[in-house]
Amino acid sequence: MDTRSEKIRNIMILVLFLNLLVSIVKLSYGRITNTLSMQSDGYHSLFDGVSNIIGLIGIHIASKPPDSEHPYGHRKYETIASIFIAVLLIIVGFRILNAAFIRFNTGIIPEVTPVSFLIMIETMTINYIVAKYEHINGIKLKSEVLIADSMHTKSDIYVSLSVIIGLFAIKGGLYVLDPIIAILIAGIIFYAGFSIIRSGTAILCDTSQLNVDEIHDLVCDVEGVLGCHDIRTRGTAENIYIDLHVEVQSTISTFKSHEIADIVENKLKNHFKGVNDVMVHIEPASPQKFTDNDTEQIE
Repeated sequence: MDTRSEKIRNIMILVLFLNLLVSIVKLSYGRITNTLSMQSDGYHSLFDGVSNIIGLIGIHIASKPPDSEHPYGHRKYETIASIFIAVLLIIVGFRILNAAFIRFNTGIIPEVTPVSFLIMIETMTINYIVAKYEHINGIKLKSEVLIADSMHTKSDIYVSLSVIIGLFAIKGGLYVLDPIIAILIAGIIFYAGFSIIRSGTAILCDTSQLNVDEIHDLVCDVEGVLGCHDIRTRGTAENIYIDLHVEVQSTISTFKSHEIADIVENKLKNHFKGVNDVMVHIEPASPQKFTDNDTEQIE
């Protein structure tokens, strides 16, 4: 496992432990006080733990080096893992909606104690720290799975906040406010889930990662390059592949053509962060692109 994958794995293990701890506390006290909203929040935290396990599996597979069956590596498995997390997030949203509608029909009044507020505030604080920690490291390591999981954990903060407001509402006799807040939070969760899926599918569908015009201008500045076209990019932010056609004089040697291709490759890798591979297709330029000086044979 490379250094980046190892760092992501260690972060996920720490977050998994904290999510399991938070879920156990919420579920246990929620059942003691018959607080349905707290129990639902506990299950939501438990789903966070499940998403951590999926993320760990995705990182383990994605860290494998290229092989004969996967010549471009296994990095997209990390993106697939992030989409699985988003699906879990959406499932949690439906569970919250279901619990809210049940509460409308049953009208069960739970027992609200000072300990209830203390547990919710403490666990919400832990979730905030975890979400912030994951998001910062996700951006730093350019990890889709960490960013996706941070959004999942962040949704738990909103759910916990809705539970706290619901507890205050129950104390004041506004019992109907609890399920209404839960429905609003479910909408936020759905938005986060679909945002992750949109970002992940863009990577899986090989959406362009870099500005084609900028690549064209950089390549055409290389001495000996007479034109550049059919520029394509794909991959993830830290694992970009570039494929392009470069036009050179038809009279130059194969050695000189290869030298120009190497210069183009190094220039693009140095200019753009995260470029892993550049495939340069050398082809002869059309005669009209030649100048008087260009027509001289380059040895």
